[in-house]
Amino acid sequence: MSGAAPTFTPLGDAALVVYTPQARALVSRLTQQPPPGLLDAVPALGQVTLLFDPLRTDAGPLAQAVRRLLATGSAEPAHPGRRLTIAVTFGGPDLPWCAAHAGLSEAAFIQALCAAPLEVAFVGFTPGFAFLTGLPPGLQMPRLAAPREQVPAGSVALGGPWAGVYPRATPGGWRLVGHTAFQPFDLARAEPVPWRAGDRVRFQDLGAQGG
Repeated sequence: MSGAAPTFTPLGDAALVVYTPQARALVSRLTQQPPPGLLDAVPALGQVTLLFDPLRTDAGPLAQAVRRLLATGSAEPAHPGRRLTIAVTFGGPDLPWCAAHAGLSEAAFIQALCAAPLEVAFVGFTPGFAFLTGLPPGLQMPRLAAPREQVPAGSVALGGPWAGVYPRATPGGWRLVGHTAFQPFDLARAEPVPWRAGDRVRFQDLGAQGG
């Protein structure tokens, strides 16, 4: 893999944070060739947290393994992300403001948002909440000056460069533009979180169906 050399920060005695622009590709390589003692690799934006068994390894050998994988492997993930389409009922409380901020009609704003090729950058904040990157500059919205005390589950929201779907009712400061029945977190499923870093996402306007 090409790019800047990774840097490392220990996180207690059983975790190591790796900072690298090739975070998703590194996770893919670690999944294929896990070093002894590695328990999990959790990607975020420009970093990967490695969880390990301190009785079997420590930060030193893991850092060596990471350097080797980054030096010899491909910069691209071995497995491309899945494609997900999320049906949305647009019309959240902030939709009129967002459309006006973008200089568009509400219909044109919705159309542009549904055309945006989004990608899961990482999952965090609350279980199942995916930070979706790929919004064009005109659709990137400033966060609320004061967060709402409660955002309903299933809310489709925009905040800065990100789009997202709230898995459960929680406080939040993003702009609400719609609602979806899609469930980003469900412990009853075999795969409780249905998306992961690298998955490609598009919103689909339910209001545009059926005429």
